[in-house]
Amino acid sequence: MTFSLIMFYVLAAVILFGALKTVTAKNPVHASLYLVLTFSMSAMMWMLMQAEFLGLTLMVVYVGAVMVLFLFVVMMLNIDIEEMRKGFWRNAPSAMTVGILMAVVLVMILLAPETKLSAFGEMADVPADYSNVRDLGRQIYTTYLLPFELAAVLLVLGMVAAIALVHRKSENPKYINPADQVKVDAKQGRVRMVKMAAETTVAPENTDQAEGEAKA
Repeated sequence: MTFSLIMFYVLAAVILFGALKTVTAKNPVHASLYLVLTFSMSAMMWMLMQAEFLGLTLMVVYVGAVMVLFLFVVMMLNIDIEEMRKGFWRNAPSAMTVGILMAVVLVMILLAPETKLSAFGEMADVPADYSNVRDLGRQIYTTYLLPFELAAVLLVLGMVAAIALVHRKSENPKYINPADQVKVDAKQGRVRMVKMAAETTVAPENTDQAEGEAKA
């Protein structure tokens, strides 16, 4: 057993552990941190497969930017954990069935001879002047342009849907209806002038002096 194969199994075990804890963690912040661990180990897996650009991109973009954004969103949202966990066990059998079916389909795709994914074997050595960044960019923006754009749209929709689901029952006191702002009339007055009588106060140390002058 080579060192690369040992590292592959170690990283795969850590990735599975992090993914499982991301789904089962009760605290959303802890789930986000476990997802950071999963992304980091996945980046090391990419580097082990001689895809350094993908590994660095995963660390810089997802761990360094996207996950920080997720943490800020999770901490700013008023998430009722107990309310969100209601009905979890009622829907658990259906979710487990779907998960098992997806795992079976992925295994069948990886082992199918016509896909040639199972015949990859060990990574072949590449020449020193080989640029996987150029080949990756050519594949993304030519062959797989439509799936790449659809994945970006799905990520945006997922974030918007998560925020909408959290705020569907909560009342935000800072929310302002734009229609009410448009209906405001200038004659009604946006600023109300209040007239107050002038008041003067005498400092405590000057009180005795003022009384003495009055007696004199």
